[in-house]
Amino acid sequence: MTRTPLSPSLDGQEVWFVTGSQSLYGEETLRQVAEQSHQVAAGLVGLPVRVVWKPVLTDADSIRRLALDVNARDDVIGVIAWMHTFSPAKMWIAGLDELRKPLLHLHTQANVELPWADIDFDFMNLNQAAHGDREFGYIQTRTGIARKTVVGHVSNPAVGRQVEDWQRAAAGWAASRTLKLARFGDNMRYVAVTEGDKTEAELRFGVQVNTWGVNELAEAVGQATDAEVDGLVDEYLELYDVQADLRPGGDRHPSLRDGAAIELGLRSFLEDGGFGAFTTTFEDLGSLTQLPGLAVQRLMAEGYGFGAEGDWKTAILVRIANVMGAGLPGGASLMEDYTYDLVPGDEKILGAHMLEVAPSLTTAKPRLEVHPLGIGGKADPVRLVFTADPGPALVVALSDMRDRFRLVANVVDNIEAPDLPNLPVGRAVWKPQPDFATSAACWLAAGAAHHTVMTTAVGIEVFRDFAEIAGVELLTIDEATTVRGFQRELRWNAAYYRLALGL
Repeated sequence: MTRTPLSPSLDGQEVWFVTGSQSLYGEETLRQVAEQSHQVAAGLVGLPVRVVWKPVLTDADSIRRLALDVNARDDVIGVIAWMHTFSPAKMWIAGLDELRKPLLHLHTQANVELPWADIDFDFMNLNQAAHGDREFGYIQTRTGIARKTVVGHVSNPAVGRQVEDWQRAAAGWAASRTLKLARFGDNMRYVAVTEGDKTEAELRFGVQVNTWGVNELAEAVGQATDAEVDGLVDEYLELYDVQADLRPGGDRHPSLRDGAAIELGLRSFLEDGGFGAFTTTFEDLGSLTQLPGLAVQRLMAEGYGFGAEGDWKTAILVRIANVMGAGLPGGASLMEDYTYDLVPGDEKILGAHMLEVAPSLTTAKPRLEVHPLGIGGKADPVRLVFTADPGPALVVALSDMRDRFRLVANVVDNIEAPDLPNLPVGRAVWKPQPDFATSAACWLAAGAAHHTVMTTAVGIEVFRDFAEIAGVELLTIDEATTVRGFQRELRWNAAYYRLALGL
């Protein structure tokens, strides 16, 4: 079958590399500056987003015009700036004030080692990034510019990793600025954390969150042809270990065909509307035959964002995490802390959802099964059953705190799960850092949601960069976290963010 791919890709995006200097040094020095900045930019080749070198900037007007050019190009997702020589920082005020894309300040220099015996004043005039970058750092702070600062020579792999983390965060930010999210029905009744200010979300993240009646989706499902359903069922049979009675000729095969029709209709609705994320709720299924499970799992694995029970904030996070993890092993999925194993010293969390966990969290072959759901009042839904692979992971929640949005992230380790023969859903079992009691106490103190995105593709540094770019509060629970320290951070943040709002 043919389909329009939404698979997140960083191909076609650019980050511009700009170098600051001034005309005081003369044409010969500026020629050397350009040559060496070319070499530094070339040291960033191989990163997931293409780095494009731009001519050296030596005056305020060219800086401002470059910022305007960056803003006008959808394919340019950020700027890397380096002051090779001394670039008087007042030249940068207008340009920085105009810039609306993420900024990375690369504090580097052309050479790794100093040629001590050969250093003369000509060398000092040319190689004074230590001088120019500190001037640039001052004006960024003076003007309140959010940015990431990376320090070191581009030949250092640690520098490349930090730049890549920032590139991925910038790509996530670019995706959120153009994201359209379709809510099929409202959020689950009486649930607090799925509520939120959709207007503020569009102001803060750029995402458009709007609602469609679920029967509009059902109409799209009804348009799926038998031939299309046949083709998608063949795909299921090839990719998954399909339960015997779901196979052609089996008693439950009509359930699989219903699931395939739901995927075809949902996919066409999202593609036709240009949506990159969506929500459903079991309390509003209209004329759908079953709660979408298999379709949601597969669409998330392809890069769509999803939130269950109308949770549009988590749907945003899943889409952003999918984009930021483009090309990396692992994936991103809706997740929910469901239940605990409280054996002292060996506590674990079992995470799952009713149906909707993405198979991108596993490298194993999922099993396609059908089972009763017990809620929703519809036919038994089909779903993929698997356990997330062991390894490092991150769970992140987005909460509306009334005066701001808050991200809370917990660094976790997915582990080998015990046998779960009677739990027919996608699931993960993890140990949270620094330990269960600290993690849970801090999560609760932060008011973090029970719905999260679990990503096994990107780590906490990418989300730190994203939060800085978005201007959103991020609270991190990791191996260094203590309850007392976390409580202090909550109080400090409450004061800071209310002051930052102004009058």
